Amino acid sequence: MKHVFYKGEDSTRPTLLLLHGTGGNEHDLVGLGKEIDGAANILSVRGNVLENGMPRFFKRLAEGVFDLEDLQFRTEELKNFIDESAKNYEFDRDNVVAIGYSNGANIAGNLLFEYENVLKGAILHHPMVPRRGVEIPALPGAPVFIGAGKNDFMCPAAESEELRDLLQNVGAEVELFWHSYGHQLTQDEVQAAKEWYKTKF
Repeated sequence: MKHVFYKGEDSTRPTLLLLHGTGGNEHDLVGLGKEIDGAANILSVRGNVLENGMPRFFKRLAEGVFDLEDLQFRTEELKNFIDESAKNYEFDRDNVVAIGYSNGANIAGNLLFEYENVLKGAILHHPMVPRRGVEIPALPGAPVFIGAGKNDFMCPAAESEELRDLLQNVGAEVELFWHSYGHQLTQDEVQAAKEWYKTKF
């Protein structure tokens, strides 16, 4: 997978796995990652799917309707890529925190839905519920931050609340942060995620 890796100053800090939104690339969230934790490794990945020329992490059938088969395939592909990257770049595979926005947050959420111990925690900006009716692995005490907009028409409030409930039901410690805007990533949301991160990692 196309990606960039920046070695952090402190090897005890998590490696931040950055996952962009639709139409983004592996450079988009690097500034965000450095804002959240300036001393951490950064592994920022470009999605392998193109939709009308725009990179994504998995296919969709329509707005808000995921291609579940492709989602499963791409989630496994991403998990394997993290495993390989930990060996190649010599970072602690058990200390990876995902930061995803929109489409990137959805595949990060699906990593948690599919695999045990795949992430130490996650910051999910404007995610949806990736899949329903599946058994989610236990996430005892796993810290998850969800950022959501009260006027986000792409990701209705009920989606954020349902995702929080599903993750809490398997033991994750979830903080749901609201702002009054839409699907955009606001400075308030970034600062809230940063403060939350400081208390968890």
